[in-house]
Amino acid sequence: MTYQIERIRNFAIIAHIDHGKSTLADRMLQLTDLVESRQFRDQYLDRMELERERGITIKAQAVRMPYTASDGQEYLLNLIDTPGHVDFSYEVSRALNGCEGAILLVDAAQGMQAQTIANLYLAIEAGLEVIPVLNKIDLPAARPEQIAVELGSLIGEDPDDVLAISAKTGDGVQEVLERIVERVDPPRTDPDEATRALIFDSHYDAYRGVLTYVRVVDGELRPRQEIRLMATGFHNEIDQLQVVSPEPTSIDRLGPGEVGLLTAAIKEVDQARVGDTVTDHKNPAEKPLPGYREPTPMVFSGLYPVDSEDFPDLRDALDRLRLNDASFTYEPETSAALGFGFRCGFLGLLHMEIISERLDREYDIPLVTTAPNVRYEVALEQQPKGGADRAHDLAADGVIEVSNPAEMPPPHQITEIREPVVDAMVLTPSDFVGAVMQLCEHRRGEMLKMDYLSEERVELRYRLPLAEIVFDFFDRLKSQTRGYASLDYEPAGRQVADLVRVDVLLNGESVDAFSSIVHRDKAYDYGKAMVEKLKELIPRQMFDVPVQAAIGSKIIARETIKARRKDVLAKCYGGDVTRKRKLLERQKEGKKKMKAVGAVDIPQEAFVAALSVDRD
Repeated sequence: MTYQIERIRNFAIIAHIDHGKSTLADRMLQLTDLVESRQFRDQYLDRMELERERGITIKAQAVRMPYTASDGQEYLLNLIDTPGHVDFSYEVSRALNGCEGAILLVDAAQGMQAQTIANLYLAIEAGLEVIPVLNKIDLPAARPEQIAVELGSLIGEDPDDVLAISAKTGDGVQEVLERIVERVDPPRTDPDEATRALIFDSHYDAYRGVLTYVRVVDGELRPRQEIRLMATGFHNEIDQLQVVSPEPTSIDRLGPGEVGLLTAAIKEVDQARVGDTVTDHKNPAEKPLPGYREPTPMVFSGLYPVDSEDFPDLRDALDRLRLNDASFTYEPETSAALGFGFRCGFLGLLHMEIISERLDREYDIPLVTTAPNVRYEVALEQQPKGGADRAHDLAADGVIEVSNPAEMPPPHQITEIREPVVDAMVLTPSDFVGAVMQLCEHRRGEMLKMDYLSEERVELRYRLPLAEIVFDFFDRLKSQTRGYASLDYEPAGRQVADLVRVDVLLNGESVDAFSSIVHRDKAYDYGKAMVEKLKELIPRQMFDVPVQAAIGSKIIARETIKARRKDVLAKCYGGDVTRKRKLLERQKEGKKKMKAVGAVDIPQEAFVAALSVDRD
């Protein structure tokens, strides 16, 4: 069925994690009769097995819903269900650029959280009509009147206009659909403009090539039409046009304001980039649509295949994941201890965990993941000459960027190190303000301000080093506030810090995979924890193995893995003591020679366990 542009509404659901976005989307699918009851399952739009297991949304999902409003008119609602975790805020910003309205969903028991406010600001920046909705009013702990007042004051709405629903039971969801039809504007289009459609997502299919999700802005798309991608120059005929309603369904036209997916025999993953503009090849548009800002990786980690023969497969798998996830970056690197792998950039620790697990599940590639690091700026006294490594070649002005601790120059070449910092917002009940302040100060935080949103809720703003929060800050925040606090953060530039590289030496040889950049005040604790952990994990050799932590040439911690010992005196029954001494001396000489030429065998499990050592 073809819809006039005045009858189309594009909207997204935004909220803090676990406030009921996917459940509300489920009820909307049922209310619009898109899914029969016998086919229905919870989290219907979460297609990934990983999403269903964890109960979270990782990828934004678009679905097309025909809806008959109370005025008897037929409308087309294009819904985008977005993730709630701070690591996937880039997915949310992309989704909002394809909409004219947003449902701001708030848990009536928990109230506003950090991501609620962050997502609201994203929607306001995108110029969307925001519809406030309270969810979970059926819970015994729900406080709908109180939360409605807080929410209304935040966005300038009358508390009586805030909708109260239960997505679980379906109570009030019909009113939400009516409010969307009333308040969200139809898409804007220029009838004189040539065909233009924005690519907002894509993924790879082994049989059909690249599947490209588009939002048509001007003109229309039809099967057999020859299209061109303006950024890459790729052109070909459209094989198939589909809409997700809620399963992919073929159609013969996509008009202005509509959302769908197309296939055009795009074989290379780099040819269909998120943010590119699709136009007609014979009558192309003069200028492309404004795309998306490039996401900036915040956390870097090395991914190495357990079996070195899997390296080409890992490269192919990363290529395909990169197509589906534009915020993920990677480049090849080598490690003396782990072999060939990739230095990958992620938006956060959960993002890193999801990528690693997807590689293991979807592509069957078991991995070793090195400890996460952030990207530092290092000012050098003088630019290294000659055989400088890859990172040092960037030092045209005496400043290099380092995301791998193994690339950090020697201490005597460094004048200063600048680390990335973030402005963090923590929302917490007033009872836990002391615990949160203590945690932030322990992580080298600087308080910016503290506001009481109400008698019970406090907003704390801190400037924190990114390296201190990506590792386990969120877990500790939750444990110290009994799960009630929430966190959001955004980049805030760089600052000078007293940082050092701690190396781990096995038998006098540095193992690059265990190197880490830490603050000088915490270097001893980190080094001591690392050598103690490795002493437990590395099996005994035929000779004593010293395990040392060092800053430059200074050893700060040491443990010794004692050698296996054969009882060479077992067959000596009595006799002269010189005979026993001669056997022991021979054994000692043998161990000394073995230590000089021997290599320490580090099992793969030791890498996995040691690289998860707790920094506290």
